[in-house]
Amino acid sequence: MTAVTAREPQTARFQEKRDAILNAAAAQFNAQGVKGATLAGIAASVGLVTNSVTYYYRKKEDLATACFLRAIVLFDGIAEAAAREATVEARVRAFLAGHAALLAAVALGEHPPVVAFSDVRALPSPQLETVHIAYTGMFRRVRALFKDEATAHWPREVRNARTHLLLSLVHWLPAWFGRYEAAQYPRMAARVADIVLHGLGAPAARWEAVALSDEAMLHGPTDNAAMDAFLRAATALLNEQGYRGASVDKISARLHVTKGSFYHHNDNKLDLISACFERTFEVIRRAFQLAEDAGGSGWQRAGLAARMLVRFQRSAEGPLLRLSSTSALPEAADRARVHMTLQQRIERLAAMLVDGLVDGSVRPLDTALAAQLLVGAINGAAELHRWVPDASEASVVELYLRPAFMGLLGEASAAA
Repeated sequence: MTAVTAREPQTARFQEKRDAILNAAAAQFNAQGVKGATLAGIAASVGLVTNSVTYYYRKKEDLATACFLRAIVLFDGIAEAAAREATVEARVRAFLAGHAALLAAVALGEHPPVVAFSDVRALPSPQLETVHIAYTGMFRRVRALFKDEATAHWPREVRNARTHLLLSLVHWLPAWFGRYEAAQYPRMAARVADIVLHGLGAPAARWEAVALSDEAMLHGPTDNAAMDAFLRAATALLNEQGYRGASVDKISARLHVTKGSFYHHNDNKLDLISACFERTFEVIRRAFQLAEDAGGSGWQRAGLAARMLVRFQRSAEGPLLRLSSTSALPEAADRARVHMTLQQRIERLAAMLVDGLVDGSVRPLDTALAAQLLVGAINGAAELHRWVPDASEASVVELYLRPAFMGLLGEASAAA
């Protein structure tokens, strides 16, 4: 009896210290990325030395894996609670409400930080495979929320695409929910659910064929093919491994060129990364401009812009830089500039939706919130191939973007 009593405080202290390390690590990974955070920095943030952390987690990658697995457990719990609801609509609403409640608890300091999944591909093997297996299990549980007689005829690719869309929107919530007071999160979650479930269009709105099918119009050939190749390679690596993971060596290796060749075309890595952001924002700007030049209702223009951007994500010219990559930029001034430009693009999309409210093509809704959700959907389109491997540039619009506009409960397209 004495031995058991003596071990209980030790176990409690062990768990308490381990939880403190996980909490600090999640905050550091969110702020600096998996590659940018260090064990020394994580240890210092909780008043420990590095050796104290390595007693629990031998390597930083093991600690990051533990953070991702803990976040997946939270997602699982929210999905499990939502699954108790009787209908698909009620389950999706409960799932979104559960995530809003978690974000509110984090904002109020009532729950420790939750690591964002945007940097998960910075993990090496075998840690990445461990997290992927757990995430796939969670993905399947979220997909089960759509089980119903009314959706029984949906093909697997439709279920997977809509599940990925729902999770992409959930992953995007922390990027913009912080502009609201935590007390408002439940109300915002209800608005999000209404848009996600029932779409943006007025009753007469129809999902139309693409008027401008050539996504190359967004970013045509340049007079510097080598520089364009560096931009595409750096963008892909940034999306996978964050700023610090996208090293000069890795960018050069992806293009099968030497470091000397890299510095022949680029002054330094930071300038190249800045050019990646500029390229992405220019592609978005051109999509909006082309849509506005095409005319039509606000619904038609917003839909056309989104179609072009989603197809660009799946084209040889893509992908766009993942907009959540901004947190890994090393300089605060760079982050502020990028955030301002991103907000300008979001507001331009929101303005199209406001035009739709005025002309009657968009139903009454919060256009600022709807624009954020569309940006989240466009952001997530680059990852659809992980869940729908056969999705083409054309089919991704029907499988993935159509429900973002028409609602998750909208009828699946025959083309999908």
